[in-house]
Amino acid sequence: MSEWLIYRGTGAPHDGMERLPAPPPWREFDGDPQAPPPAALEPSSERRLGQRGREASHHRPSTRECEMVNAALYLRRPLLVTGQAGSGKSTLAHSVAYELKLGRVLTWPIVSRSTLRDGLYAYDAIGRLQDAQLERAERRAGAADADAAEEPGGGIGRYIRLGPLGTALLPSTRPRVLLVDELDKSDIDLPNDLLHVLEAGEFTIPELERIADRAPVVEVLSDDGTKVPVRGGRVRCGAFPFIVLTSNGEREFPAPLRRRCIELQLPVPDRARLTGMVRAHFPDGDDERFAELIDRFLAAGPGDVRAVDQLLNAIELTRQADWDQTDGSARRVTEELMRPINRPR
Repeated sequence: MSEWLIYRGTGAPHDGMERLPAPPPWREFDGDPQAPPPAALEPSSERRLGQRGREASHHRPSTRECEMVNAALYLRRPLLVTGQAGSGKSTLAHSVAYELKLGRVLTWPIVSRSTLRDGLYAYDAIGRLQDAQLERAERRAGAADADAAEEPGGGIGRYIRLGPLGTALLPSTRPRVLLVDELDKSDIDLPNDLLHVLEAGEFTIPELERIADRAPVVEVLSDDGTKVPVRGGRVRCGAFPFIVLTSNGEREFPAPLRRRCIELQLPVPDRARLTGMVRAHFPDGDDERFAELIDRFLAAGPGDVRAVDQLLNAIELTRQADWDQTDGSARRVTEELMRPINRPR
């Protein structure tokens, strides 16, 4: 049964993406591959996965997590991951990117003001206007830059930068990994606004569409910081990106969005999972001391919510301060660090 798994959750990079079958006919996209290979894994992934994250000798996703990740890969559907803070929702995207050699994780952190356009692209119209005024002043002074004046499209590409979602949809032979973090923090419209883009696998940039007859190809900046060509003002993916939408469960999403996603509910981390997370970040630590702090972290009252970050902070401070178990400061400070986040101070 496990032979069908492309992502195995072992933490060891491999070429399993070569075995991924063709997409279903209704999820085929025909964008011409043009984007360069994704950049190498960035430091944020190193921090997420921990010092032993690559070997994953302790911190491994559950069988259900692996199965749902692979379902999303096979079906070219976003993965909607729900769970409390610190349950490993964001880390899952970094784990998939590392194991399947899909490069840098594109990250779109959602806030209440986020709009679909924020994820797709940004156009600096004011900067373009200011530069145009400066160039006109220079021409009048006899210092014009003829090459800039004759650039097709008036150099508009210098003022457009693709966002994380827009970059993920660039045509390529291998999917990018996109993390849309804390979607439940958005306003009521964003989940619905995402529907068409996630279904169509493409979007348009009106500012470039309007000049497509004069400048059929315009180079813009991607979220990776590299220049990429956009043809006819339209970005259309070739390989649908692996998209992880995370939620803390603070709201219900519309049914049309949910039916377009593969859903995964992450449980509250148990002792075995917490131990694995701790060992991934502290490979040479004192397991006995870790166990005592894990016990206290798990000893939460009914309704109390704690995040794994709190446990890691307590362990790190204990290591740095070189406290022993009889030190009163150790208990006072670590209890404060691990205070339930939903309990008033």
